Amino acid sequence: MKVLLVEDDDALAEALAEALHEAGVLVEQADCGGEADFLVRTEAYDAVILDLGLPDGDGSRWLAEWREDAIELPVLVLTARTRWADKAAGFSAGADDYVTKPFETAEVLFRLRALVRRSHGHAHPVLRIGELAFDTHTGSVTLAGRPVSLTAQESRLLAYLAHAAPRVVSRSELAEHVYDRDHEPDSNVIDVQISRLRRKLGAARIETRRGQGYRLIGDAEAS
Repeated sequence: MKVLLVEDDDALAEALAEALHEAGVLVEQADCGGEADFLVRTEAYDAVILDLGLPDGDGSRWLAEWREDAIELPVLVLTARTRWADKAAGFSAGADDYVTKPFETAEVLFRLRALVRRSHGHAHPVLRIGELAFDTHTGSVTLAGRPVSLTAQESRLLAYLAHAAPRVVSRSELAEHVYDRDHEPDSNVIDVQISRLRRKLGAARIETRRGQGYRLIGDAEAS
C-alpha cells in the first residue's frame, strides 16, 4: 500500500509516517495543498491522509476539487477540528472517513486499511484466493492454514495482487503502487520478487500474462 500523507505539522507527519512505514505502508509526504494536488494528479496512490488545516487553504477545498475532477482514491481526513459542522464539511467535500487529533496510530492504520480494502470491493478483512489467505489488518499470510513468512517487500507485492485479484496487474502498476517513486524498480527486479513469492506460495498460484502482467489465481485454476 502506498499513501500520500498531507500534513504541515512536521513532527506529527514524521511520527505518523514512521509508524506507518513500520507497519509496511509506503508513505510519501506533502506539507501543503498545492503540493498534494500536484502529487495526486501525477502519481499513483492507494489512499490519501489529508489534514484540513493546511497553510495554503482548507484541505476540504482541495478534496472537493479532486472529487469534481473524478479523482476517486480513498481519502482519510485527519484534523484537530472536533465540531460536527467541520466533520460534515469534510464528508460533503468527499472524505471517506475521519479521524480527530489526537489519535492512536493504530486507529489510523486500521481505518486506512479498511478504506483501501473497500475501494477494491472487498468487505471482509481477510482476502482469500483459494487456500491462500491474506489478513489486511495484520499483514499475515497463510496457505492451507499454514503461516507463510514474507519479507516486507514481498508482503506489499502480494497485498496488491490480492486486493486486485482476479484482475491482471501490469508491471508498471506494481511499480507505481508497491515501490517508492524515488526507487521504482525495473521489470527484472519485479520478476525476481515474483519468483520468490512463487517459491513460497507455489509456482502456479501467480499467473503470468505475457505482455500484460501478473494475477493471483485460485486453486482450481492453479491445479
